[in-house]
This record gives sequence, structure tokens and C-alpha cells, in this order.
Amino acid sequence: MIDSYSVADLNAYIRELVESNEVLQDVWVTGEISNFSKASSGHWYFTLKDSRAQLKAVMWRSSAILHMFPPSNGESVLVHGYISVYDQRGEYQLYADKLRPIGVGDLYAQFERLKAKLDAEGLFAAERKRPLPLFPKIIGVVTSPDAAAFQDVQNVLRRRFPLVEVLLSATPVQGADAAPRIIKAIERLQETPIDVLIVCRGGGSIEDLWAFNDEGVARAIAASRIPVISGVGHETDFTIADFAADLRAPTPSAAAELVTPNIEDLRYDVERLQSHLQEAMQYLLSDKRERLDDIQRTLRRASPNSQIRNMRQRIDELNTRLSAGQRARFSLLNERLKGRAAALHSANPKAILSRGYAAVYKSVDGTRVTDSKGAKPGEGITLQFEDGELKARVEDKDTHERYKRTLF
Repeated sequence: MIDSYSVADLNAYIRELVESNEVLQDVWVTGEISNFSKASSGHWYFTLKDSRAQLKAVMWRSSAILHMFPPSNGESVLVHGYISVYDQRGEYQLYADKLRPIGVGDLYAQFERLKAKLDAEGLFAAERKRPLPLFPKIIGVVTSPDAAAFQDVQNVLRRRFPLVEVLLSATPVQGADAAPRIIKAIERLQETPIDVLIVCRGGGSIEDLWAFNDEGVARAIAASRIPVISGVGHETDFTIADFAADLRAPTPSAAAELVTPNIEDLRYDVERLQSHLQEAMQYLLSDKRERLDDIQRTLRRASPNSQIRNMRQRIDELNTRLSAGQRARFSLLNERLKGRAAALHSANPKAILSRGYAAVYKSVDGTRVTDSKGAKPGEGITLQFEDGELKARVEDKDTHERYKRTLF
């Protein structure tokens, strides 16, 4: 009879041989990332390849969470780990615990050194963080005017809280000169009447986001007299600016949501307050009526004339106090209701138009024109006023800067 192994026994034997090899248990491998995926468990699965071969790899969540950014397909990396065999599939693979992008490993080291330095100074301390205003009137934004992040912020603000005004302090957000210009953009807004400041840009590689890992940028954010919220990159991206800001948002759009209330929620609050006002007045009147009935019953039971006169005088006093109290209570609640109603009225686009403003649209397709770049000379436009529309045509563009609130 021929001696043989079961498949499971042979795979286990091979695994033991591999795991007994000291070289394979402490190995660095260079290669290019492909087929990267992040499981719901947080584990990373990917393939390392070069021009001649490939190697399957896995990094457990406990190691993955120690890395600032997940790798991207096509990225050249240096990976540390050990080799073992996955018995169920009969495959050997790399079990990684460290991953460093080739060429930017020194950037990660710089990031960690600066983060540790500023943290030791107390620049990131929780007690330095300031709350954001509940109802901002003017929001400053530090980003590139051409960036998708700026459009995302504006779209969210128009949807959630159209009452707010946006003031852009334009700056490059990528490149060698980006960091000093971001600092100047933050400093320009310090003398303006804004209520909160958003520093943002879209996602990218660590090199793309590096301007927000600059020490000067971090100190400018920390020194701002205005509360700052950072919205740099995607949800998994972290920069030094995030730690220096009063609040970190995972994306630029999320930053816009965090700094504004939802106007629909405010409408609901007004309706709820009106209902509570009615209920409070009904309860107050009912309680006073019951007290008055009690007094009248007491009067009917009293026989001496002097007691009757005293009770009548007491009733007059209580009626006077009741009327005064009701008027004061009603006046207070009515003022609160008027305040909420006025806020809603101001939010009505027609109310804005009634103050002399107009909305501009392209006549050909109805596209909204939001700045002087939105229409060309000779192009037909429609001016929407409160009471109707006017058709017009653009003859020239006035580039005079005195009408612009945007800072450059």
C-alpha cells in the first residue's frame, strides 16, 4: 500500500516548513499594489506585483488602522511581514504589518515628527477647541476657486441654509508655493466680519495634500481669531491641519453641513413653538378659571357681609393680576413667534428679491448665472425680479472689483 498525505495534511506540512524559515518570517518586499480592497471588517487585501511575478498579501485591521492612508492601485510600496500558507486554498501569501510608499516614506516620517512636536506644545489640546456658531451669517472659505471642493461647499450651503453669505479667500491648495499662500489666505480673513472659517480641498495622494501638513499652516489655523473647521481630502485622509482646527470634517461637503443648521429643521421648530404657545395659553387660562371658580364657591358659602366684601376685593385683585400676567405671558410668547416667523420670511427667496435683488439665468437653457464669468457678451439673459422677468443681453462685462466680496 502506498503511503500518502491528505491535501490538508500536506498543506499544513508545507506551512510548517515555510514558517520555520527565519528569512520568510521577517521579510521586506517591494512591488506595485494591484487588486486592493478593504473588507467591511477593516482588513486590507491586495496583490504585490512586478514585471515578472505577483504575490498575494493581506494586512489585518489591527495593523491597517496604524497607517494614515490606504494604498492605491498602481502605487509602488515597500511592505514588511511574514510568509505563510493559507491551508484552505493551498496558497502562500504575505501577511503584512507595515506598508510604506516608495519615494514618500520620508513624508510620513516628517508628518509624525511634526505632529508629535505640535502636540507636545499643546497646539492640539481639547481645551483650545472653540464651539462653532449656531447661526452663522458669513462663512469664510479658504480653498482654490476652481476646485470641486468649493463648488461642493456652495451647493451644500445653498441647500441647507440659503441665508448665509460665503466669502472666498482664494489660494492654491497644491504645489510648492501652496503652504505660504494658504497662510496668507487665512490671515486675510482675520480682519473680516466672518463667523466661521472653512479650510478645505478635495482628496488626493499624500503629496497632493502635503501643503496642509505644513507647520506654518497649522500655526495659522491655531492662531485664527475665528473658529476653524478643516475639510481636507476624503474620510480616510488626515493632515496636521485637521488636528490644529477647532473641528475636523471628513470632507468639504461635510464641513459645510457641520457649520450650518438645516432650514427645514428651523421651519419645524417654528411650527412646534406655535403649537406649544397655544397649549400653554389654554392651560394657563384653564388654571385661572378653576381658581376663580373656587373663590366664587367660597364666597357663596360665606355669610358675613364683611367676608363677602373682602372676597370681592380679592377677586378684583386676582382678576387684575390674572389679566396682567396673561398679557405679559402672551406678549413674550408672541415676540418669540414673531422672531421665528421673521427668520423664515428672510429665508424666502421672494423676500430677498423684494429688497431689490434679482436672479440671473441664461435665456437659452435657464442655467443660473452666479458670477461675471457665467455669461458672455452677446448672450441673452433673463432677470428674475419679485414681480416678473426682464429679458436682456450682455453687451460687456464690468470687471470693477468694488462689487466683489471675494478676496483674492
